[in-house]
Amino acid sequence: MGKQNETTVMEFILLGFPGSFSLQISIFMFFFLVYILTVTGNMAIVTLVMTNHRLHTPMYFFLCNLSFLEIWYTTASVPKTLALFLGKSRTISFHGCLLQMYFMFSFGCTEHFLLAVMAYDRYLAICHPLRYSSIMNNTLSTQLAIACWVGGFLVISIIAFLIGKLSFCGPNIINNFWCNIDSWIILSCTDTHIVETAAFIIAVIVILGSCIITLLSYIYIISTILRIPSAKGQQKAFSTCSSHLSVVIIWYGSTIFLFVKPSARSSLEQTKILTILNTIVTPLLNPFIYALRNREVKEALCNALS
Repeated sequence: MGKQNETTVMEFILLGFPGSFSLQISIFMFFFLVYILTVTGNMAIVTLVMTNHRLHTPMYFFLCNLSFLEIWYTTASVPKTLALFLGKSRTISFHGCLLQMYFMFSFGCTEHFLLAVMAYDRYLAICHPLRYSSIMNNTLSTQLAIACWVGGFLVISIIAFLIGKLSFCGPNIINNFWCNIDSWIILSCTDTHIVETAAFIIAVIVILGSCIITLLSYIYIISTILRIPSAKGQQKAFSTCSSHLSVVIIWYGSTIFLFVKPSARSSLEQTKILTILNTIVTPLLNPFIYALRNREVKEALCNALS
């Protein structure tokens, strides 16, 4: 039994994207530019929230957590991907691949929890404005943020533990630019039924569970906004949650197509574009969406620049 569970493959080869060297350089420049913009944009949001006292509210506290999360979410995969496109190193060690998968999915789960908490925060602010300050105080907002981070890392530790029990006898080629759960399942030479089932159940609970919380929050939010008598009041109320709603649509749209599926043995080629959208483009859009659609953030940014 101990010999059966022994891992013989000690490193994996990431294929990335096929094509000529010029194509690889073009993709490298795209990833590098997006990564720099993502880190810069999200770091600007974190700095604005921390230095501007007008933004010291629960809503912007959660936004600060989200931007800080996006920085590390992209950093967990992009630097290795950039080296891959330059042809420096297509190999990644077994433990390095496992750690990359663990951090990527932990950050992803944390983002789902944070978006659900932000939706609940907007629900309290719009549907219960008189009680908002007493309910969503600094203590509760801090506890919710900590729960999101701890919950995201704990839930993926189950998958990481199960994957660590698998055996890999070869081949060791991953048809992607990062270590996905699907890649581990496909390359394993032992039964992966437990891992696939656990991954599917966790995906349903985390993605669809947080999506339902967000959806219910917005049902109550929209119904409350529609009962506001003046059009100006409706527009003002909706403007406080429009940025979050835009991020939610982009994030959940890509992750549901990627991870809520009954089998991991579907075509990996078909998921590469969605993977780019989910891991590269979405973290870039978040700070720009909040900066362009949020009046208080725009004012804080203008004051900082001036």
